[in-house]
Amino acid sequence: MWNGDELDLDAYLTHLGYDGDRTPALETLRALHRAHVLSVRWENLDAVLRGDVPLDLGTLQAKMIGNARGGYCFEHASLYAAALERLGFEFFAVLGRIRMGAPKMLPTTHAMMVVELDGQRWLSDIGFGASPLEPIEMTDGDGTETSDGVWAYRLRRGEVTPGAEGWTLYQPAGGRFSDETGDGWMARHTFTLDPQYPVDFQTGNHFIATSPHSPFSSRVFLQRVHPDRLHLLDNRKLMTLRPGSHEERELEPNEVPKVVADVFGIELTPEDAALLLTKLV
Repeated sequence: MWNGDELDLDAYLTHLGYDGDRTPALETLRALHRAHVLSVRWENLDAVLRGDVPLDLGTLQAKMIGNARGGYCFEHASLYAAALERLGFEFFAVLGRIRMGAPKMLPTTHAMMVVELDGQRWLSDIGFGASPLEPIEMTDGDGTETSDGVWAYRLRRGEVTPGAEGWTLYQPAGGRFSDETGDGWMARHTFTLDPQYPVDFQTGNHFIATSPHSPFSSRVFLQRVHPDRLHLLDNRKLMTLRPGSHEERELEPNEVPKVVADVFGIELTPEDAALLLTKLV
């Protein structure tokens, strides 16, 4: 279904720096998830510069394996799903609604994987940008509170839209993010367990890449995760986030291509660098 047989698995794992066990087991999932988040950038340059983001595996491999280019969640999740399928994991895709303090309901435009191992489910969310460094166990009752060693998360089951049961992933509030729960947490996204397929990704991807209502069709956005920090570029605002700290500065337009190269490791062609400058506001 996810074209795992077409994936150059060796090249993908080499790009991640992963040389561990390939058995479809929990430790493999944890190591693969972490390596993907730390190795593959989150960026929307193709949407902004070209208004076109193909999801076929050939294009994704050429773009995201063997170089520093990345993509947004539909690209990450499509490539990752091919790897999970090739490795023999049992899983299905889900779509979520981003919250992050949004005052209204947003469409289901965030792609993730739910992996099933030994009767237990794990949320493997590798395409958020500021993604958890580990999969998160999905438990009933009071849910799961966990840390990946740097960032803390809470995953709880409950009503996510009127009449719909699902899951909400929370992160600590503070700084730019408000306390929605009264005990220090903010919802980052919600999702239900309705399985999604490549054709469903195509629909959400078209909206994200082309709609004037999409936050990512015209505004440059890059993220790079390190084990201890997150670098984020929002148009001309460069931010560095660590647990409990937030630094930011506004860039001059002509600084942006160099920051894209130096901070995010993405070397633009002269043509793309010139086009990027026309997109900055």
